[in-house]
Amino acid sequence: MIGFTLLFVAGVCGGMVNTLAGGGSFITFPALLAVGVPPVMANASNTFASTAGYLSGAWALRGQITVPRARLMLMAVLSALFGGVGAWVLTQTSNNQFQTVIPWLLLFATLLFISGGAINRRLQLLAISSGVLSKMDVVFWFVFVGIAIYGGFFNAGLGILLLSYLSLAGYSDVNEMNALKLLCSAMISSSAILIFVVEGLISVPETGVLLLGTLVGGYAAGALSTRLSQRLVRNLIILVSSGITAYFFTAA
Repeated sequence: MIGFTLLFVAGVCGGMVNTLAGGGSFITFPALLAVGVPPVMANASNTFASTAGYLSGAWALRGQITVPRARLMLMAVLSALFGGVGAWVLTQTSNNQFQTVIPWLLLFATLLFISGGAINRRLQLLAISSGVLSKMDVVFWFVFVGIAIYGGFFNAGLGILLLSYLSLAGYSDVNEMNALKLLCSAMISSSAILIFVVEGLISVPETGVLLLGTLVGGYAAGALSTRLSQRLVRNLIILVSSGITAYFFTAA
């Protein structure tokens, strides 16, 4: 009962954080580990719990997407295909191996969260000012494939990576970028979930409680979004994620 209570509270906090600033996985993933879910299964279960928000967000912002249909379909297909590849790689990874890379993955995601805004701004300026970028479409697709594989393997930091990619690829409308980020995240995670379910990597009771908490937290954050400073929330996430990352390095 204590474990389920912890997961529900973590889900509420994670759902609120995802709505207000992003970065809820820094709370929900360690919570799954804390209640005894094995590392690989915890990562798969966290992806499952996060996907509902991706799907609902993508649907809500679908009208913001102006990308040509053929390009949008290619993004969706590559997201699903290579998100599945990343998930398959995870299924071939033992709990001990994954436990070893967790601190480094969390460190990477934390640094992305801290510097993501500055990176995106600089990449947008580069995309606008450099005519060379328009000639690098093939390179961008290879980068996109790498991001999809990462997202299928480890969910934390995926949104920031996708926003950075979209900035570099020349997108500038914030609403469209957010819509595309959510759509690609949904496709990557949905594909990964199919593989996780087939492999039996979803811890159903824990994931159900966590998912319920994220839905409650996301709804509650909607009412609080105009009252809380996003800067304050962001700084709290950085503090929490840095502490969790340091803990995993010392515990490894």
